[in-house]
Amino acid sequence: MAAQISPSILSADFARLADEVKAVEGADWLHVDVMDNHFVPNLTLGLPVVESLSRATDTPLDLHLMIESPDRWAPQYVEAGAGSITFHAEAAAAPVRLAREIRAQGARAAMALKPATPIEQYEDILPELDMVLIMTVEPGFGGQAFLDIMLPKIRRTRELITKHGLDMWLQVDGGVSATTIERCAEAGADVFVAGSAVYGAVDPAAAVRTLREQADVAIAAAPWVCDH
Repeated sequence: MAAQISPSILSADFARLADEVKAVEGADWLHVDVMDNHFVPNLTLGLPVVESLSRATDTPLDLHLMIESPDRWAPQYVEAGAGSITFHAEAAAAPVRLAREIRAQGARAAMALKPATPIEQYEDILPELDMVLIMTVEPGFGGQAFLDIMLPKIRRTRELITKHGLDMWLQVDGGVSATTIERCAEAGADVFVAGSAVYGAVDPAAAVRTLREQADVAIAAAPWVCDH
């Protein structure tokens, strides 16, 4: 199982966004945070920018909708060019219906959980998803410190994925860096959102490669892989 790195443009220079996107073209995904200043206390970008990004790069877009009413907006972001759409469990009115609609439009459907939201109550709907995102910081701002208390939740999520024999990804987002990525991988994550760790580096492309290498080594030795 190979690790995937999804650099977050929340940490990029928005005045040079096209150049910043090209700087990480070796990444598996480009993580795009959409915030509405309602679900989270920050405002970022919307449909027009996503449409522009989809034309500016061949790297698939990994959209994280930190917004109210994702049931209404998510399908429009698929049309704008997203390859994966993550909605928040806390915001979705009908998560199963929304996941099915996203998939029907040809994108991957993912669900995110804030740090205080337990995974267990969503066990039954995991088969409807392509990915679960465990937030390892409170959503809304980049550059936050990694919350180690989320590692047990990552493990429990991986256990549920294994229990049901699901072919799905487990993503982590928040404070992922060279000092935390191995712990996340050991706990069960295989897709890693990295903002400051990539765009704060002198060479963002090299940072992506280093993070992927670290995660691959940790995944190969992780109990959740070795036991199967």
